[in-house]
Amino acid sequence: MTELSILKDLTTQIRRDIVRMVFGVQSGHPGGSLGCTEFLTVLYKDILRHDPENWSMDGVGQDLFFLSNGHISPVWYSVLARHGYFPVQELGTFRKLNSRLQGHPATHDHLPGVRVASGSLGQGLSVAIGAAQSKKLNNDDSLVYVLMGDGEMQEGQVWEAAMYAAAKKVDNIIATVDLNGQQIDGATNDVLPLGDVKSKWEAFGWQVLEMEGNDIENVRATLLKARTLTGLGQPTLILMKTMMGNGVDFMMHSHKWHGIAPNDEQLQKALDQNPVTIGDY
Repeated sequence: MTELSILKDLTTQIRRDIVRMVFGVQSGHPGGSLGCTEFLTVLYKDILRHDPENWSMDGVGQDLFFLSNGHISPVWYSVLARHGYFPVQELGTFRKLNSRLQGHPATHDHLPGVRVASGSLGQGLSVAIGAAQSKKLNNDDSLVYVLMGDGEMQEGQVWEAAMYAAAKKVDNIIATVDLNGQQIDGATNDVLPLGDVKSKWEAFGWQVLEMEGNDIENVRATLLKARTLTGLGQPTLILMKTMMGNGVDFMMHSHKWHGIAPNDEQLQKALDQNPVTIGDY
């Protein structure tokens, strides 16, 4: 297992990447990206069975990850680059013309690590379930992971997919919902309350775990626990509580930073709160 200090240093560096990428084009979604930094760092560094040097679209023999809430692409791009999928320097092209790093992940430029275009909310779970069933049909015992946002659960397709996965006993999938309580128009409880999310998923036939998404040790322990629940006849869901904008104090506690970029002064403040650990691009 990776040492905790290494995971913390990498998390800090990825936060720097996120704010610098969004600042560079004055466009993007820093809030949710910062909130999911610990999760994606631990997933790719310690949990996911993957081989960046031998990446392929079909992912035979490797665990797969799908980002359903594709607007938080900055954190995913940084994690992919920092794990060797493409050069770290390419992060500087984020959202620029002719860049492979589109605002929402796309596949037409064949960016390693990205297997489906995402950002049209509500679709990622369906894609992940299809991939998981494909692995079963091909006797591939690797797993499929997917991350969704909590506002995304307001989409009906999520619940159709949830019902299907339980009915078909798709037990090689681990889905995670980022419960930061915020979406583009405000708090989820103000826009459309989600109610008792845990009870709903359990009623749909899923095994449900809860996790503190900004606590590296808890993220690692919960993801390891989730892996032990696969193969038991039920799909697995993790409800991950996070803070939007975590690690940058002025971005926390508000939906404001869902999709705006920092100015010069704000960028410097964010970087000062996350000292360089590995090296900027």
